Amino acid sequence: MLSVLTYNIHKGFNRYNRDFVLHQIRHQLEAVDVDVVFLQEIQGHHYHHEKRVAGWPAESQFEFLADNLWPHYSYGKNAIYDYGHHGNAILSKYHFDQSRNVNLSRFRKASRSLLHGVMHLPEKNIRVNLICIHMELVGFERQRQFGILRTYLQDNVDDSEAVIIAGDFNDWSGRTGRRMESLLSMREVYRHTHGRYAKTFPSHRPIFRMDRVFYRNIHLLDCECLDTVEWRHLSDHLPLYAHFDF
Repeated sequence: MLSVLTYNIHKGFNRYNRDFVLHQIRHQLEAVDVDVVFLQEIQGHHYHHEKRVAGWPAESQFEFLADNLWPHYSYGKNAIYDYGHHGNAILSKYHFDQSRNVNLSRFRKASRSLLHGVMHLPEKNIRVNLICIHMELVGFERQRQFGILRTYLQDNVDDSEAVIIAGDFNDWSGRTGRRMESLLSMREVYRHTHGRYAKTFPSHRPIFRMDRVFYRNIHLLDCECLDTVEWRHLSDHLPLYAHFDF
């Protein structure tokens, strides 16, 4: 079995971008205790915040979150600016055979990428392809980025292998989701279970269906949008949880 969670953590700040809540985020993630965590908008370094924000960790945010439960992690740096960078991360209880970050954006300061980690489950001798993705807000850019993702999967992932693609798709229209299903033969966990994508943004009153977990060649057991008061006071997104079997 394999449990996963995807979460846009808003660089460790709350939905109003005022309070630094990374310590609370770590507490909530550890309470869920999944095997794999897909994270978007995670801060690699921010040299101003490191000096000025109370409670800012000495290590990177992904190392801070991974500390107690996830000994293996991969980070993809994409949004780069004079005082730091942020991007996507995958935290895992299992070893990565390999990992690769692929830029999806035409803009240097935009955090839009796919981070691909190949994980090996030793007890079942199974390879699982994990892709953490953050897509663009503008529709025609998402369409271009989907084309990159499609080509990347065709060139790098065998059709028979297990694949989980999770993250912030910024796809409130559902158009990208339909392409994922029809052109990549994938299913989305919440849509498959509930008949619709989960409302995950904004966290205090979710209206937009932004975050997804797609899968193929693996069996979905259950899924949940974590919409409780504890999560609503953290990032501007809500996390999605899914549980799989082989």
